[in-house]
Amino acid sequence: MRKREMTLVGTAKPQLRKKTKRAWSQAKAREFLSVLAETCNVSEACRSSGVAMTVAYRRRKTDAGFRAGWLEAVGVAYQRLELELLERAFVGTEKVVVRRDGSEERIKEYSNQLGLTLLKMHRDTAVEAAPENEPANMDEIRERLFNKLERLRKREEWRGAAE
Repeated sequence: MRKREMTLVGTAKPQLRKKTKRAWSQAKAREFLSVLAETCNVSEACRSSGVAMTVAYRRRKTDAGFRAGWLEAVGVAYQRLELELLERAFVGTEKVVVRRDGSEERIKEYSNQLGLTLLKMHRDTAVEAAPENEPANMDEIRERLFNKLERLRKREEWRGAAE
């Protein structure tokens, strides 16, 4: 007699389903998710674990545990990719330039586009993290606050006169 297992089918309603010969083993699922976490490539994960891509996507749709593992694997792969890109942006990549005379020179190449993209992605976080211009003492704080309130008062007077 085959084992029965709980699987989420379709609309998140748990149903008992018989285990079939084609069913994924835990080892096969671990292999798939491991390769997915390393490569962020579903095709490669399918090849490595011996599963058809349609079967992998169907399992993601119907098995909540596998879907959670898939999301975690993609998150891990994304973090690895981000770290790799940061390293390339800061350290550069080595490039071999072959001259006409056959000699070689190794240079560091830096991607401006990658750097700009990373700056855009993290601009808001960097602004939040940057220390503000802190005043030296309480008198300076009071002066700034008083000046700001005075500007607001004048603006309100101007609006009242305009109406």
